[in-house]
Parts: sequence; structure tokens; C-alpha cells
Amino acid sequence: MTSIFRTAMGDAAFGRLHPELRRRFSVGLASGELCVGRGVMDRIWHGRAFVRPFLSLGATRNILLSRTGRHVPFTIENVPYADSYGREAVTFVRTFDLPGGPRRFDATMVHSPERGCVLDYLGTHQHLASDLHLSAEPGGSLLIRSGEHRFREGPLDVRVPELLGGRAEVRESFDEDTGRFRISVRVVNRRFGPLFGYEGSFTASYADVRSHGVRAGLRPVREEVRT
Repeated sequence: MTSIFRTAMGDAAFGRLHPELRRRFSVGLASGELCVGRGVMDRIWHGRAFVRPFLSLGATRNILLSRTGRHVPFTIENVPYADSYGREAVTFVRTFDLPGGPRRFDATMVHSPERGCVLDYLGTHQHLASDLHLSAEPGGSLLIRSGEHRFREGPLDVRVPELLGGRAEVRESFDEDTGRFRISVRVVNRRFGPLFGYEGSFTASYADVRSHGVRAGLRPVREEVRT
């Protein structure tokens, strides 16, 4: 049994990642480890003004961020657990210490054999699901690109048109000179251009998930079985 990320990438591609990235993305039930990153976002940015109401709406369910900032302290919690449907899931809960109070951006990831990728459920109620495709880049960095997005609410299950959705690109690397992970996130709409993003760096610490468990409030309020 391997992590959901190694399963999605395959052994050869996963092996090309920097050793520190391999450990971070080996977090799972098999490794028994959780990972907590702590650092600073150099910049959190938005696109044009019309984007902000949509970001504010998403922020009510911890999807994306409705505020901008510079030099913002943050944490990211990657904790594996078995969800209500028996699947291995890993939390990607980011908490940003913004002026006016902390803001969260929640995601939970599972591997989808049917879709052949990692499935990213966004927000507290997993209303949005995105296909994620992972690849190793030169120098051992990790590139994550989003694919199709779907919206689920009750019986509703619809594909989000590209005109309305955004394509996410996440780059994560390890800087050996500073001993820090570097991350850059950029979400772009095909017609309207850049929507949202952030970049910064962090250090990571690991712990035994069997001893620590999943802290209260980290799992989503509602879990979605549809892939």
C-alpha cells in the first residue's frame, strides 16, 4: 500500500521528486505520518475586481480566499484518515493569519481509480470536486494541474463549464539552501485571465497519526461519495 499521490503518479515519476517532497507526499495511512507545514505567504493576490464577490461566496464554505495580503503567516495540515466511505483521504487545510482574523481554505484528497487521478474535494461540504494531475519537474519539483471540475449538491451533479471555472496550477519545490518548501498557486480562467493565487515558503514537521489522530474541525462537515 502506498500513498494516494504515489499511486496516482506511478513509482517512476514519484521517484524523480526531491527526497523531501517524496516524504511530504508519502503522508498516508501506510506511512502512519501526518505533516504540518508552517510558514509565510509572501503574497496572496486576486485578479480583477469582479472576481471578489465570487471569492467571498466561496469563502463562506472555506473555498479559496476573499482577502489579499503580504507576508501572511499560515499553516497547512496534511492528515490522513479513512473517510465515511472507507477511502483513504488526506486533508489539505490551509489557515491564513490575515488582518481581521484567520481564514481557511479547505480541501480533502482521495485517489480515484475510475478517473485515474487524485480527486480534490473543496470546502467544508465538498460541493466542488476537481481532478488533479501530478507530475515531476526538472530539479525534483512537483507540478499539479487541475482538470475537470464538478459541482455536487443533493441530486445535482454537473460539470462546471470552462468559461465559469478556473484552471489551477500548483508548483511545490524544496530549497536546500534554506531548508524550506516553496509553493506557488495560480488559478486562471480561460476568458477572464488570472483569478487568484499565492506564493510563499514553509517548513514541515511530521508526527505519528495514530498517536495524534485527526483534530476536531479538520474533517469536512459533509463527505461526497461521487467521484
